[in-house]
Amino acid sequence: MDELIKYAPALAEGFLENVKLSLVAGVVSLLLGTILVSMRVSPTPVLRAAGTVYVNVVRNTPLTLVLAFSALGLSDTLGLVFSDVPRTNSFWIVALGLAVYTSAFVCEALRAGINTVPLGQAEAARAIGLTFFQSLTLIILPQAFRAVVAPLGSVMIAMIKNTTVATAGGFLADAAAVMKETFDTTGASIPIFLGIVVAFMALTLPIGYYTGWLARRLAVVR
Repeated sequence: MDELIKYAPALAEGFLENVKLSLVAGVVSLLLGTILVSMRVSPTPVLRAAGTVYVNVVRNTPLTLVLAFSALGLSDTLGLVFSDVPRTNSFWIVALGLAVYTSAFVCEALRAGINTVPLGQAEAARAIGLTFFQSLTLIILPQAFRAVVAPLGSVMIAMIKNTTVATAGGFLADAAAVMKETFDTTGASIPIFLGIVVAFMALTLPIGYYTGWLARRLAVVR
């Protein structure tokens, strides 16, 4: 317990970086996932094929490889730089990798939600002259989001836990990296480990309960 108290400020700072990663990657992955699902249900074959390839490749690639590619391929080889400060640049590289990875799961969750929307509504939208984009944004997607609140909550919880592998993308300031450093320094792991576990549970459990409650609140009786 003394080790946990001694290193609590450093661990709290690392955990805060995980929270920041989760917020940035969560917002970006929702946007990318919405674009991807629009491509996957598009009437244009090229867009459908591109969306399908993206989702199947990313979903079946380990996250550590996605983050390593983001750091080594995009940043080191292609020169993608978000900031001249190494720590800030690593943060955004990892956030991008997490968003790219999570967006594939967001897309599939939304596609399942789209499948719950009665086909007659899309046909009615076409009958009154709405374009595909109009019917998708005004009629289909709002109902799809409403139907998959709980699954999207599960995807976000998984993404929050995935921030603990940020070191694969070269980001060495998250809670997992700080925890490993304190392990190597003190040799006392159990109190620190339990502290990090409690911190993540305090973040993920309310999300799970809230999205479950919201899903029941927004459920549509058909």
